[in-house]
Amino acid sequence: MKIPVTFKYILSVYLLVMVHAIAEAQSSISGKITDSKSHSGLAGATVRIPDLNISSISDSLGNYRLKNISHAAYLVEVKIIGYATHIETVDIKGDVKKDYALAPSATVLNEVVVTGVSSATDKQKTPIPLATVSNSELLQNSSSNVIDAITKTPGVSGMTNGPSISKPVIRGLGYNRVLTINDGVQQVDQAWFDEFGIEADGNAVNRYEILKGPGSLAYGSDAIAGVINLIPEAALPEGQTKGDVLFNYQTNNGLINNMFHLAGTKNGIAWSARIDNTMAHAYRNKYDGYVLNSQFSNFNADATIGIHRKWGYSQLHASYFDLRTGIVDGTRDSLSGKMVRPVSYPDLNGGEPTYVLPTHQEQTTYTPFVINQKIRHTKVVWDNNIAAGSGRIKGIFSWQKNQRQENNDPTIPDVSDIYYSSNAATYDVRYVSSQEGTFNYTGGVNGVYQSSQSLGTLLLIPNYNFFEIGAFAIANKKIGNLNLSGGIRYDTRTFNGIDHWVDSTTQAPVAPNAENAFHEFQGFKSHFNGISFSVGGAYNFSKNVFLKANLSRGWRAPNVAEAAANGVHDGTVVYEIGDHDIKPETSLEEDIAFGVNSKDVDFEIDLFNNRISNFIYARGLKDALGADSINNSLNAVGLGAAPVYKYTNGTAQLYGGEVAFNIHPSSISWVELNTTFSYVYGHLVNAPDSTKYLPFVPPTRITADLKFPVTKIGNFIKNAYFKAGMLTCFQQNDVYRQYAIYSGLNTALTPYEYAASTSATKGYVLFNAGAGGDIVSKGKTICSLYLICNNIFNTAYIDYMSRFKYLPVNYTTGRVGVYNMGRNLSIKLLIPLNFSGSHI
Repeated sequence: MKIPVTFKYILSVYLLVMVHAIAEAQSSISGKITDSKSHSGLAGATVRIPDLNISSISDSLGNYRLKNISHAAYLVEVKIIGYATHIETVDIKGDVKKDYALAPSATVLNEVVVTGVSSATDKQKTPIPLATVSNSELLQNSSSNVIDAITKTPGVSGMTNGPSISKPVIRGLGYNRVLTINDGVQQVDQAWFDEFGIEADGNAVNRYEILKGPGSLAYGSDAIAGVINLIPEAALPEGQTKGDVLFNYQTNNGLINNMFHLAGTKNGIAWSARIDNTMAHAYRNKYDGYVLNSQFSNFNADATIGIHRKWGYSQLHASYFDLRTGIVDGTRDSLSGKMVRPVSYPDLNGGEPTYVLPTHQEQTTYTPFVINQKIRHTKVVWDNNIAAGSGRIKGIFSWQKNQRQENNDPTIPDVSDIYYSSNAATYDVRYVSSQEGTFNYTGGVNGVYQSSQSLGTLLLIPNYNFFEIGAFAIANKKIGNLNLSGGIRYDTRTFNGIDHWVDSTTQAPVAPNAENAFHEFQGFKSHFNGISFSVGGAYNFSKNVFLKANLSRGWRAPNVAEAAANGVHDGTVVYEIGDHDIKPETSLEEDIAFGVNSKDVDFEIDLFNNRISNFIYARGLKDALGADSINNSLNAVGLGAAPVYKYTNGTAQLYGGEVAFNIHPSSISWVELNTTFSYVYGHLVNAPDSTKYLPFVPPTRITADLKFPVTKIGNFIKNAYFKAGMLTCFQQNDVYRQYAIYSGLNTALTPYEYAASTSATKGYVLFNAGAGGDIVSKGKTICSLYLICNNIFNTAYIDYMSRFKYLPVNYTTGRVGVYNMGRNLSIKLLIPLNFSGSHI
């Protein structure tokens, strides 16, 4: 992979700064953590400085100490289960003594966030709309992939392609408009495909931070709709060696997830290692029975080693993700309505396709059929944080290799019709100032280089490479109870499409003068640039009442499909045409939020209005007679005629909001009620009624969970809970009426399929329940057990965000599409491994 000179220069300068960095004298912070009522010491409390990735655990008397800290002001977080988290900025110079008295509380009222801000801050004090999902929430809920775990978060949804694949959607926008940060770096893959999800291990995620909207200036082009930050566990305190073993079984699809994780820190050397595997057979629902070929298997491994000193830290992280998942096409037997397995497809001589009914063993096997995807993502990350005077220099670099293969022909099981392979490098270098009185700032440069090749026989996009660099500055100022934040960013991207000739009968690469040569892709170079900004404030009327407002402008460069597609998209069976000269998107979003956080009630309402200029979408082309344009080019090998869609620009408008209302009376600590409401409306401005609504804008949704937490049951169970919940999804009436033609598997719609494309997806109500707790012996946790039952009443439904809603009709019932998962019981057993320094 040829790395651009600009990237090499940035890396060289950073290495020079790192080698010559001069640390200040060593400082420390120590003290005692107590119960505010009894004044007794609290053992096992965590004291953490997020910006330095260091922490300490209080001993049996409540004493703690953090040392080897460079002189500066840092945000300090103090927390323990059953008590309100304390967040405070402390000026650490010399040996600082700081005691903390924590108030008993079953609910987390304030949180530290790191996504899109200059340095770690209190969530209540940043004007940018942010949501978080904690580790305890992840354990108490069940999911089948890394994005599925957060789809109940207000304003967040997942566009699904079965249990193994979900693409994040934030406030109605997805694909390359949502940036995924994993292990501190941008995930570089082919997010423009409907069928491609996020290649990340859910077991390696300790918590999520979700930035909603384009308010972040710390990231580049693809964050115009927001950021999903998958945050791993922090380094363990000095002297500790811990691990855990996880077993998870889900009854509906027989999902089995096993994970082993071990980590430790000694003499400032921190390390961790993890290995896990997930596999599932076909899932079931009341109407379809087993959904044929929805099984998948997923193997993951990662390891980290780092050094922590008074000058900061440097760590190296490596991970490997490997997913093989079946492709559900929904083809059914005309007599029984059962799904059938393909044996052969139509050939060029007009041969008919053949299908067979699967056996029960084939439906319950953990191995996908011949029609499947294989996805691999390899990543190495080098993360550094170096003291520089009273501030810090942060530098994080990564190399990523992404490989995506699709096998679509049952007669040639080892041939990948679609095979995309890319290499990428990301870089991010920034200076973060210390808190100078009431002011702090950060500035830096970051970007990505990617080189991709199409190695399969079915081509949609050219081989390409692009280089992006952006510079940004963010500042924060506190004036009394008002916290102001703002900044500006400039990005530029150079995109190179590689000239490509193929044989029109086989699509194999050939010379331009070869027989049957077809000029599939013409070489080109495009340049895109744009300016982003954000400005806002958070005002605290009191400790518990706040108001936030933010105005932000986002920017997004076209992806490879939008700029250069020229072929049949196998997943949608339409002929897509890109535009080298298509314009980049820009957005202007207004956000306002009001909230109350008290010991009995917390409430927050977030409203937004987002207008996107030069919104990029695929528009169906018409022929001279006004009918759908049909492409019959020879290069659409084996796929037949396909309707033609070309990417173009328009103007989009989205608005809506989220509400969270939670009741947790301090006088009745054993009951909590948590409710949320999400709404978004999205449309193209000045578009015809049939195409004015944006596809996959989620319907209105309400969640309600009643929880009964119990601190202790006898001498053997602690941190127990029981909960019951309800999820209500309303009918989505604002649908893109022509999308079935764009995403269906047949170009000639049957009456049933046409009805599905022109009618709204029905709403539904699902009920769920869960229980769990820690099993203890002699004050130590032996294991934690979690039971979760989703869709208790086995309701048959098709979620609007599922691509399976466009699959073929079942002629025996008249139902169109494939339904979502039925009743599912998840059983999780988490066994902690404590080898030293444990207070749990």
